[in-house]
Amino acid sequence: MKIIIRQHLLALAAAVVICGGLPAFALDRPDVTFKVFQFPADKIPRVDGNTDDWAMVPEDYVIGADQLVNDSHRPDRPDPKIDVRVKVGWVKGLNRLYFLYEATKGYWDINSPDLNTDIFELVVDGDASGGPLLSKTDSKFWTPEQVGVERAAPDDRISPEEANWAIHGVQAQNYHIFTPAKDKDWCMAWTSATWIKEFPYANAACTYNFKQGEAGKLVLEFWITPFDYAGPEGPQRAVESVLSENKIIGMSWAIIDHEANQRAFWNLSRHHTMYGNASELCAFRLMPLEAQFRKPIEAQWSWQVLDMDRRLVAFKDLSEGKITSWKWDFGDGETSTEQNPIHQYKKPGNLVVILDIEGPEGKARHSKVWDVSLK
Repeated sequence: MKIIIRQHLLALAAAVVICGGLPAFALDRPDVTFKVFQFPADKIPRVDGNTDDWAMVPEDYVIGADQLVNDSHRPDRPDPKIDVRVKVGWVKGLNRLYFLYEATKGYWDINSPDLNTDIFELVVDGDASGGPLLSKTDSKFWTPEQVGVERAAPDDRISPEEANWAIHGVQAQNYHIFTPAKDKDWCMAWTSATWIKEFPYANAACTYNFKQGEAGKLVLEFWITPFDYAGPEGPQRAVESVLSENKIIGMSWAIIDHEANQRAFWNLSRHHTMYGNASELCAFRLMPLEAQFRKPIEAQWSWQVLDMDRRLVAFKDLSEGKITSWKWDFGDGETSTEQNPIHQYKKPGNLVVILDIEGPEGKARHSKVWDVSLK
């Protein structure tokens, strides 16, 4: 019976959260859009705790302690006692977010096996759909306006545990990343889908030069996979967030500074409750390649069969640069000068299709050998 109820709740959560059943919202800090650096495909950072791979990232991508809001509610700690620098990256074609976190402070408390340590708390909403990501039992997130008055009150037919499984971290994910993670997992995935922190959905490496109670610097490299749906039943039904150029994603983090059994919080969002409400995250844009990594002109294209019985194929130009002319060779003796042609083949076969482009910066060609194969 519990399995049936759980499946019903998961379907309900997906319909309400992913399909837009919640009210419209705006991300926090509308005056700023943070940038996510695009790494070239041949320069993907190696997750080894070494910062060399990140030297190519310009300084204007760095998000430092000066961007954080004091959320400790403690007047005796108005400024962070920890200096942090964060860089975020992505790679076109991979649904991964890469992070470099550097932190320096005068006292590190690292021996606790639980949450009583320094933490980099990261919240990611890969499709910026917003809405609560904690269970319905967390009433400060599930307000009547968010879920409808008729659903605001707890339903005694559904246990808090089942409600937790239905919504907690399903459409946006929260990672409590231990800095450092001494003798424990690199993070706590605060979600019903704890598998999201495991390889091949995440990976991390950390280096530091201090012992308990000492000063020093920590370097953390990691990547995660954001999900539009990540359920507790496992990755078999998960839906990765598709990352693409210029896409806006919702994201924020908190620096939790733990020292001598005392904690202080600094958030990138202006709202402490961002850890459970994706509508309070900040906007991050997945940037195109910086100019120095782009070719002046580069040919690229994709294709899709529209009707196999009629052998009707659509071709789409994906080339980069300033382009003034296109020439397609469809591999059957026919050609086209359209940018995005549709072509009907007269007979089956394995085709070699070629696109030639030209512009002020020169010429380029790209062919696909037998990718277009028609019966």
